Amino acid sequence: MDSVTDLPAALQADRLWSALQGRQPNPGMLYAVTTQGVYCRFGCPSRLPLRRNVRFFADCAGAEAAGFRACRRCDPRGERAALQAEAVRAACALIEEAETLPPLAVLAARAGYAKHHFLRLFRAVTGLTPGAYADAVKARRLQAALAGGTRVADAVAEAGFGSESRVYERPGRLLGMTPGAARRGGAGEEIRYAFTESPLGLLLVARTEKGLCRIAFGPDEPTLEGELAARFPQARLLPGDGAMAAELRAVVALIEEPHAAHALPLDLRGTAFQHRVWQALTDIPPGHTTTYSDLAARIGQPRAVRAVAAACGANPVALAVPCHRVIGRDGSLTGYRWGLPRKRALLDREAAS
Repeated sequence: MDSVTDLPAALQADRLWSALQGRQPNPGMLYAVTTQGVYCRFGCPSRLPLRRNVRFFADCAGAEAAGFRACRRCDPRGERAALQAEAVRAACALIEEAETLPPLAVLAARAGYAKHHFLRLFRAVTGLTPGAYADAVKARRLQAALAGGTRVADAVAEAGFGSESRVYERPGRLLGMTPGAARRGGAGEEIRYAFTESPLGLLLVARTEKGLCRIAFGPDEPTLEGELAARFPQARLLPGDGAMAAELRAVVALIEEPHAAHALPLDLRGTAFQHRVWQALTDIPPGHTTTYSDLAARIGQPRAVRAVAAACGANPVALAVPCHRVIGRDGSLTGYRWGLPRKRALLDREAAS
């Protein structure tokens, strides 16, 4: 399919108008309403304007140079979203430091929002409720303790869970495996890994005999290597060197040719539920997006929105399982474990190809 920006102006405008009518998110494009003097993101919840009153722009600077101001509802400049994201980050830091989950009213008051409004913001930014986020924090503590060889009972207590039963009731939700499997940490396995530069930054690619078990972006090699070791603490980790050249090229190529993801052999470790979510993600075509609620409906569990968000966050293979194609109901990017700038870049590339 041709990029919208490569089409003749009239056809380009027709396609953009169709997307606007369908309330479809369109990363990288904006529309302005001449009768109101404002410009908006695609998917803005405001009333649909008349076609004759609409102009399209590729960026905020162009719209403002033409005399339009940013919409206060959809926040196309992202200024309000940045403030909200900072408030949520501060709340996350408070949860990380606390031994027990602070009440929602306390978190909201510190952030300066009403309780229910803050809950919506927290979900939009992290994909989780504060309670689910606190569980994820404790799960990380539990996984770290188990990886260090701590007995299950002691690790459960150190992580802040009231009893072992809470962990065994939902081991997949917390760890992606049982505590015993997490404690074994890949014992007896051999995992090869290598690094490569990509248009979106440094990548680590790791594989077992079955396929790729980790694809991750990171700031530097020691950080990425440490994350791999934490995931498979008992495995034998070996530098892949030139033996992984083909895998590295194939993974980097996914940035420009995301359709090729289906050809990669993967070795994904997770629960049956997580695998259902990851499979549903791979069914989303490049250039398209969905929401957590829509994804939950696709797998036949429309009420499992929080669990779906957690499964997306647990995705171990960036690019190959495209969790970046999940966005907020209002078209906002929401969270992405490898950074929102990368998520924006991936969606923009896919939309243009």
